[in-house]
Amino acid sequence: MTTVLPSPELIASFVDIVGPGNALTAPADTAPYLVESRGLYRGTTPLVLRPGSVEEVSLVMRLASQTRTAVVPQGGNTGHVAGQIPREGKADVVLSLERLNRIRDIDPVGNVIVADAGCILADIQKAADDVDRLFPLSLGSEGSARIGGNLSTNAGGTAVLAYGNMRQLCLGLEVVLPTGEIWDGLRRLRKDNTGYDVRDLFIGAEGTLGVITGAVLKLFPKPRGHQVAFAGLRSVEDALTLFDRATSVCGPALTGFELMPRLGIEFTTRHIAGVRDPMETTHPWYALIDISTSDTAESAERMVQDLLEAVIADGLVENAVIAQNEAQRRALWHMRESMSPAQKPEGGSIKHDVSVPVSSIPAFMTEADALVSKAIPGARICAFGHMGDGNIHYNISQPVGADKQSFLDRWREINAIVHAVVLKHDGSISAEHGIGQLKRDELAAIRSPIEIELMRRIKHAFDPAGIMNPDKVLREDRGE
Repeated sequence: MTTVLPSPELIASFVDIVGPGNALTAPADTAPYLVESRGLYRGTTPLVLRPGSVEEVSLVMRLASQTRTAVVPQGGNTGHVAGQIPREGKADVVLSLERLNRIRDIDPVGNVIVADAGCILADIQKAADDVDRLFPLSLGSEGSARIGGNLSTNAGGTAVLAYGNMRQLCLGLEVVLPTGEIWDGLRRLRKDNTGYDVRDLFIGAEGTLGVITGAVLKLFPKPRGHQVAFAGLRSVEDALTLFDRATSVCGPALTGFELMPRLGIEFTTRHIAGVRDPMETTHPWYALIDISTSDTAESAERMVQDLLEAVIADGLVENAVIAQNEAQRRALWHMRESMSPAQKPEGGSIKHDVSVPVSSIPAFMTEADALVSKAIPGARICAFGHMGDGNIHYNISQPVGADKQSFLDRWREINAIVHAVVLKHDGSISAEHGIGQLKRDELAAIRSPIEIELMRRIKHAFDPAGIMNPDKVLREDRGE
């Protein structure tokens, strides 16, 4: 495949906007921006630009629009569907937002923080904590993921049950359009019904409609009581019943309910330093229960104890432990958050980020397990995730002793099997990671023609030249 590179004069014009020190052209310098964490997609680019202001982003996009140069926005490059990776064999320019990392304002009384899109999620969490507030989005990649990418993928994480996805955590946006125009929508209003909600179009659009450069994010009072428990269970059906009981007993204080299989515990204790099994007995399934209360630490403690005493007495839960201090609470969450990286030393892993109605989780798991095991005898299914909102990371590790590449070559085949079960239960093939390149063609196959056409109309209205992160979410319709 031949790549048609921008002319040296055009590259020089882009470089002039951000300065030579913030324009990368050497292969060794651009390499980190061209591959996603799983190594499934590698792109090509003649140029990585690192603007230092919204005005520079605007100038870059204005020049790109005039010259019909494709631009790929990138935050922390932690995405799992290659939405942030330039196309292979094309001349897409990568626009890194890493230098736009300023917290512009924080208002603890109004419970908002205004930040550049390049701010790292962990830095937003700390800034909130410093003024006795909580920003609840929590991800395994929070030490490197950036707010613009979180918004562009409508990130979820472990606290969606109580606080919602990024769409629910955002009040306003600042966006540079493909033409270079700047839309200042940094509103702090909780109620605003004046016309179409343009903000929501950009959230979850994966950088295909514009470049998010700033955001107004919601903060919350910090919980005064916080407790984490870990329960051993016989089955996914029992986990669902426990979730129902926890919801009834704890109400809005239930801020997390995570499902984990025995295999996941074995992987994490085997491969992740410092992780140990919190129980002396083993169980087929486990639930991590997170409780946050607004009054006292004692209230959270009582709530967890009352719940566990009742479900153990009923025989629903076989065994349980309650964290005795903050270090133990962090350790339990660290074990859960380590389940994905813990699969890597076990060889190839075929991933699925799916969601189904919460009540359908047991049926989905049973049906998918049977079909996957039939297709690949010996496959080790490590399905875990946010049971409270129906989001299951249905990951499959290769059989012991199998050839890794031969296993990974069946990625699309196994995806089709699992996603068919998901759709049978009225679920989604992308719960929180987005579409990107990985699921683009599958999206077109499963959504109705009118829905795809509506998406195309929106895309064309914002980006008629087709330069904004092309071939992500939707395949470009330009006769190629």
